Amino acid sequence: MSTLKLLGRLAAKAELALAIILLAIIVFLVFIAAVARTLGHPIIWSVDMAQLLFIWVCFLGASRATREKSLLGIDLFVRLAKPEKRFYLELVLTLVILVFLGLLAYHGAKLTNMNWQRQFGDSGISYAWVTGAVPAGCVLLAVSFIHNIVVAFQRRNTGAGALIYSRLETDEAPESQAQ
Repeated sequence: MSTLKLLGRLAAKAELALAIILLAIIVFLVFIAAVARTLGHPIIWSVDMAQLLFIWVCFLGASRATREKSLLGIDLFVRLAKPEKRFYLELVLTLVILVFLGLLAYHGAKLTNMNWQRQFGDSGISYAWVTGAVPAGCVLLAVSFIHNIVVAFQRRNTGAGALIYSRLETDEAPESQAQ
């Protein structure tokens, strides 16, 4: 296994582990907040923290779904195209998506810089931790799309059919289903 492939798998496992941990913290915070509120002692900051963590979990999950080609898509007309044309159509669409992610990351970073002084609800932490999820998530998504492009070109060079974000019958099962 190549070093790049090994690093990719380690990064994917770390991304999944982080998403699982954050989701567990969200569940714990919401549960504790509900119990405390029922007992007459609300934890005011818990909902704010759960919302903050949720945006990060969303981007981590979107990155994983992109890498595993598990995104929901409407491809009724795209499936009618021959695999060769379909590959180039997906390549063009992926490049458009990468430009859009780049713009979101750029403007998200500007927004994050503007929000360092702003306080997030009653939590006492900077709102930049919320807005920072957008540029960070866009970078993760871009890396996942670029990974898929590289893998698709490698598979095409070996004679195997490959698409960028749609799964073919010849594609191996995603890591989440392979175990």
